[in-house]
Amino acid sequence: MKLLASDIKGKTVMSDEGMMLGRLRNIVLEEKSGELTQVLIEPAEDIDPRLYRRDQRGFLVFPFENIRAVRDVIVVSTVNAGA
Repeated sequence: MKLLASDIKGKTVMSDEGMMLGRLRNIVLEEKSGELTQVLIEPAEDIDPRLYRRDQRGFLVFPFENIRAVRDVIVVSTVNAGA
């Protein structure tokens, strides 16, 4: 099954432990290779963003390989995703 970035942008993102992290805002790719490298998540209001790596806009940054599932929600592993 193929998905377009526009199909998943704005989807709810949850940790593999069942905690709601926020909404997917963007996907980062390496310009030369085209490799997907990171996902950027707008944090939910009840998440302490200091627990996770963030970009300059305050989005949570997770390595693309941390994505575990894309269905009604996106599930990411929070292992090695600390600040």
